Amino acid sequence: MSEVSDPFREARQAGAVMKCPFQGENLPMILRHADVRSAAKDWQTFSSDAPCRVPIPSEEAVRSVRQLPLEVDPPVHADYRAIAEPFFQRPKDPAFIAKVEGLIGGMLDEALSKESFEVIHDFAIPLQSRALTYLLNVPEKEADIWIGWGVHVFRVAGGLSNETGLDKYLREQFERATSNPGDDFFSALTKATFQGRPLTREEMMGFANIAFAGVRETIINTISCALGYLAKHPEALEFLRADPSRVIHASEEFFRVYMPLTHIGRVCPEETEVHGDTVPPDGRVALCWASANFDEAAFKDPHEIRLDRKPNPHLSFGFGNHLCLGAPHARLILRTLLRLCAESLQSITVIAAQERVEHEATYDRTLGYESLTIKLVGR
Repeated sequence: MSEVSDPFREARQAGAVMKCPFQGENLPMILRHADVRSAAKDWQTFSSDAPCRVPIPSEEAVRSVRQLPLEVDPPVHADYRAIAEPFFQRPKDPAFIAKVEGLIGGMLDEALSKESFEVIHDFAIPLQSRALTYLLNVPEKEADIWIGWGVHVFRVAGGLSNETGLDKYLREQFERATSNPGDDFFSALTKATFQGRPLTREEMMGFANIAFAGVRETIINTISCALGYLAKHPEALEFLRADPSRVIHASEEFFRVYMPLTHIGRVCPEETEVHGDTVPPDGRVALCWASANFDEAAFKDPHEIRLDRKPNPHLSFGFGNHLCLGAPHARLILRTLLRLCAESLQSITVIAAQERVEHEATYDRTLGYESLTIKLVGR
């Protein structure tokens, strides 16, 4: 896999936006770091109050609920966010951290016992799914269901799909939590109130929907890309081993470079000029995180992977009010994995790899791997 994919470089250097058709809309993609940050903060002009239309491509055909708190604007955004935030802050708790360390350490030990293994389906998806059971405080056996959903609960080969049965699963969980509440995420939502009233079932579904669809792909993709990079660069393992604190900057650099979410949508309530392009009322624009993360105006030598990069103002977890709730969880998983790899591995060898490429009308972007088979050798 090419280590750095930046198909927006020439367009970003030539202008502030690039047009690209998505589902019948010819969307202006905002490319530059400063412009993307500015738009992400300007919720009045670039609104998130657009159920199912914030993701690009839109998910109107595969889900029926508004994802919360992603698809609302201030001031109600803060009230919705406060409902879910306690669960998504759990990765800062020492007991939670120890549990994730035990999970990853055990999975690395198991991987070391094998001649080789496929990273995406045999390691990254199970790791993400099992760690999510800790975050949501549900039995770990639930991960067996989630593992079968693949890299993204709505995206499969050939496009979008709702075949995972996510809605049916979530409704069953809320029925169970209503009749027999516990200390889990689903039960907390059945007990929660929003502005003095109980949440509706649709609102509960909106919170749960994004809990499964949100940071899942970021974690899975970054795990596989980081292991692929360490395989090709054995000196990187030595670099991390020499000073374990380096995993903090290294993980942020991996998030910057290997961001799987190319962009996210915003809707303009009124006709809006976007760097020379006119967006009609209720038209969308794309905030291109993947381009902003390689903007030469924000990053020195952005196409070099520097595991000690500082500062690193990447936008892989968004910016402004909608900064990703799952960021602490993703950071804990990748930092722990990098540290334990440095401590326990002598080498990583790539046995086979198949690139994953996002093909669109005006760009092709390498996103990581469709499959990656590696061999680990312990110290």
